[in-house]
Amino acid sequence: MQGAVRWVDFEREVPELAGAGRRLLYHFGPGLGYLATLRRDGAPRVHPVCPVVANGGLYVFIGNHSPKRRDLMDDGRFALHTFPLPEVDDEFYVAGTAVVAEEPSVRATVYEAYVATGAFTSDDTLFELLIDRALHSKYGPRPSWPPEYAKWSNT
Repeated sequence: MQGAVRWVDFEREVPELAGAGRRLLYHFGPGLGYLATLRRDGAPRVHPVCPVVANGGLYVFIGNHSPKRRDLMDDGRFALHTFPLPEVDDEFYVAGTAVVAEEPSVRATVYEAYVATGAFTSDDTLFELLIDRALHSKYGPRPSWPPEYAKWSNT
């Protein structure tokens, strides 16, 4: 495989890495992560989002008035990093390209999974996050260094 892949393909190729990522994304109930995008001037922009794994993909709803939506429409490159956990420093990161995913049946399926976690949204655009690299850092009890790294790249 070459190029960015859907979550289901990532999960099929590296199930342990995808499983660790899913557990970290959903640790607090709804999916939580920091989404990094690129502004028009090339500077990074980072904000929290609620990603959702559904319909074989990794998705985010981005408000239609958010600068992050414009970033993804202009330059779809992204990085998504999980929220820090209170009890351990484990982390998960994926990067790739975001694409608009507004087909009605896809949107309905993803929205149903999204609200089932307690999240809600309106006036937004649905993006699928296609993955071309991933990293899971697993730490021991605090303080702990270095972590064990599990890396994957589709390039």
